Amino acid sequence: MHRRTFILAAPLAASAAPATIDVALLTQADGPHLSAYLEGLALAPEVGKVFVADSAVEPAARKALGAKFAAAYPSAKALLGAHKPPLALIPMEATLAPPVIHAALDAGCHVMAEKPACVRAEDFAPLAAKANAKKLHLNLAFANRIDPTFKEARRIIQSGALGKLYGMEMHLIADQTRLTRPAYHKTWTAQKARAGGGHLIWLGIHWLDMASYITGSKITQIAGFTGNVGGQPIDTEDSAAVTFRFANNTFGTLTSGYYIDKSKQGFFKFWGAKGWLEINQEHPAGPLAWQIFGQPEQRWKPTEPSGYTPWVRHVVRMAMGLEAPILTADESLHALKTVFAAYRAAESGRTQTI
Repeated sequence: MHRRTFILAAPLAASAAPATIDVALLTQADGPHLSAYLEGLALAPEVGKVFVADSAVEPAARKALGAKFAAAYPSAKALLGAHKPPLALIPMEATLAPPVIHAALDAGCHVMAEKPACVRAEDFAPLAAKANAKKLHLNLAFANRIDPTFKEARRIIQSGALGKLYGMEMHLIADQTRLTRPAYHKTWTAQKARAGGGHLIWLGIHWLDMASYITGSKITQIAGFTGNVGGQPIDTEDSAAVTFRFANNTFGTLTSGYYIDKSKQGFFKFWGAKGWLEINQEHPAGPLAWQIFGQPEQRWKPTEPSGYTPWVRHVVRMAMGLEAPILTADESLHALKTVFAAYRAAESGRTQTI
């Protein structure tokens, strides 16, 4: 569920900034999180016209966007041949995304692509290089980066309040129920050749990116296991358990799997020389708690929204030059390299260096 309020950010360069920009939505009928992107575009006041490809999305786009809907085209090529908006949102199947991202960058668009946007990190690397060479923004849909809880956790840890970080553990658990449905078995997310992997690349990747974002240090080595523990007729993993080392020599672990009957469970814990910090998304008193040794435990509850609606607005404002990007092309690429290194580690039984 997506909240209908926005995070307001101070402009970086208010002078000469346009009031609105046009956006290209390059997607498909079963585009991932498509309804969330349509809602975000509809609610962002900085969005002017929205051009859509492919045509199968037109009815949903017209309904969601109202007066902002400009036109639908049969393909991304047709749309970009007629229009070159400053920003392209690309929620597409992983195998289909790379050539569309290439085309959008060639058209001069900043790009936000739904993860994983590839089935090999080697397919995303030239996209990041092209975006950097053209001085265009390219990022994956790591919407948790604008979540107020994670931003506050990052502030506390990077302030040095916990001292030198020693270690961390985290889990991201979703429902096994979806994997039992025959309709799900036919989707691209249940097929490794089309998705690149299962739970780890679809959901666990968010937590791996958050680990680097919060600590301010990249994961440099990873080892672990992946598998289908639920036994459903899919060839992607429903379970992963990985361990990793950061560049600053902090150690960490992640459990990533489809285990429960509904909803999700998310958790982080960090330990440092001076204290600890915990993010527990199910805690009724607020998700963030920490303690500096010798002092009372503190708890913090966000008052600003999270989710795809404020994320879309951030991406739009980023394309307008009103906000600095909270995620870069190189950081997006590193998250993909981390996941694919985890898969190689699981297959080979050997620790991988990233």
